[in-house]
Amino acid sequence: MRAELVRVSLHQVDIKVVTEDEQMHVLQWRRNLLWDEVLLDGKRQAHSGGLSREKVYGLVFGKDAEGRGGTKVMLLLDPSTSYGNWGNPNQQISGVRLETADGPVVAFGTLDPKNLEKPATFSDWMKKTMGMEWGDTNRPN
Repeated sequence: MRAELVRVSLHQVDIKVVTEDEQMHVLQWRRNLLWDEVLLDGKRQAHSGGLSREKVYGLVFGKDAEGRGGTKVMLLLDPSTSYGNWGNPNQQISGVRLETADGPVVAFGTLDPKNLEKPATFSDWMKKTMGMEWGDTNRPN
């Protein structure tokens, strides 16, 4: 299974999914005023409503008519945003990950496994959290 993020915005996520038998699908997440929904090829697969909405959804690609077989996937979303940037038209959710039993198929933002790794040194921590370099390694002392 292969996947590619097509769109990540504040209220919409579109993922192109290509299965082992080379069938292409579109997996979509939509945030509406009172509910969230997950669509596969335009058909609703799951929804959640209220103030505390789901952030993890389970889906199966390629199951037979009796519901057996197929590839199980998990769609994880981090819908939090940066509150200081509401005027930006390119505002988007913080993270998306589509994962199978073998591991992540596609990951973005806060749900990318690389972002969960702890920095090895203080310099790496400064660079990751504040975007700062500790000292200049290219300039001689």
